[in-house]
Amino acid sequence: MTMYLEHFGLREAPFRITPHTEFFFSGANRGATLEALLYAITAGEGMVKVTGEVGSGKTMLCRVLMERLPETVETIYLAVPSLTRDEMLCAIANDLGIDTTGANTTRLVRALQDKLIEVHASGRQVVALIDEAHAMPLGTLEEIRLLSNLETGTEKLLQIVLFGQPELDTHLALPHMRQLRERITHGFVLAPLPPRDVKDYVNFRLRAAGYRGPDLFGPEALAIITEASEGLTRRINIFADKTLLAAYAAGTHTITADHARAAVTDTQIVVTRRESPRRIALAAVLGMAVGVLLGFALAQFVPSPSAQPANAAVANMPAKAPAATNAGAAIPVAATSMLAQPPKHQPIPATLTPSAPVREPAVTSRMAAGRELLADASSAPRFSVQLLVADAKERGYLENYLSEAGRALQPERLFVVPAGSPAAPRLGVLFGSFDELGAANVALAALPENLKQFRPYVRSLDGVREDVRRAENR
Repeated sequence: MTMYLEHFGLREAPFRITPHTEFFFSGANRGATLEALLYAITAGEGMVKVTGEVGSGKTMLCRVLMERLPETVETIYLAVPSLTRDEMLCAIANDLGIDTTGANTTRLVRALQDKLIEVHASGRQVVALIDEAHAMPLGTLEEIRLLSNLETGTEKLLQIVLFGQPELDTHLALPHMRQLRERITHGFVLAPLPPRDVKDYVNFRLRAAGYRGPDLFGPEALAIITEASEGLTRRINIFADKTLLAAYAAGTHTITADHARAAVTDTQIVVTRRESPRRIALAAVLGMAVGVLLGFALAQFVPSPSAQPANAAVANMPAKAPAATNAGAAIPVAATSMLAQPPKHQPIPATLTPSAPVREPAVTSRMAAGRELLADASSAPRFSVQLLVADAKERGYLENYLSEAGRALQPERLFVVPAGSPAAPRLGVLFGSFDELGAANVALAALPENLKQFRPYVRSLDGVREDVRRAENR
């Protein structure tokens, strides 16, 4: 990794995958989430959770949080999710200097409460930061609820922050976890970086590592890394590091799309052949589906009976729509009427949970429509809006998603296409087909808020076709 440092004028490796707090990127809502966590803890808000996909930066956020907390806050960091209930109690007690020798559960809880009261009386706080909380045994997770009951007459004695993958939300949704779920006062999601922020992220890491020259990564190389990484920061680090190495091996300071393609290909081979737990985790990053995350997103949708289909203007948008420079550009008044208002948020009814009967025809029919859309690569349209990618096995979630999306958009404008690989099949959901990039950007910007859960973005249909070829032939 260090071979290319002098070649590019770097002080240290910019894209290491281990958390290094000097490389904390505050863009893409990371900085705002950190500030919100700091406030929630110092204000004594009780229990908070942070969820995000593998490689989205949860551990980095946790480490930076530990550094930024004031000195009046004592931190307990737990990163061994397989702990039993009693082992977790012992770990917390040991961190607080409590002798746990021969103590049973009742005595442990009592000693812990006495210690927390002592710390509170001295004007300090205690916060437990629990990493990989999604992998905790359910009994241990339930014990966290009991710990949250430790309080004075007016304040919590122990603040708790749960960091976990989207599976954590699945566990919390179980009926017997209702009491724990209702004690969580704030929930934050670390979404993948949107394509527009990947360039800023890469340049930030390079500058933090001492680089002072012009931008190294051009648009084509960044597009390849963005596509392959799906916005997950750990993947971006791996691909960017190997791209620099490929350019160094070629003896050039100019990074090309070929270097990025070589990095992506090489990474796939290396990751799938390693068998250590860390490398297996990286392999999961490259092939992991987001079906559970989709289930969480569905819980945010509001099934509103009054929601109307999108205005026919977007369905029949002419090829020469007014250009929009990017998704964040100001939207003309006419464009805002193209889509129905997003439905109001309220709890999702039981009939839309993953246990609901699967209605195969919706996914099947939209897959047929997707095949027709991609059939002729020689003719327009050339662009579409990718709403999400999900595990192909999660048909129930996809049925629900298509049903909800069809409330705000015309269902016939939704397309399902293959993605992933034969070993890890996935399905992508696209919205619309557009001859012009500007028209696609206008439609993207006008999407209802409840359809922006997965940071949708404009894609070329040629790129989608390439994904389909990889999914079917890899």
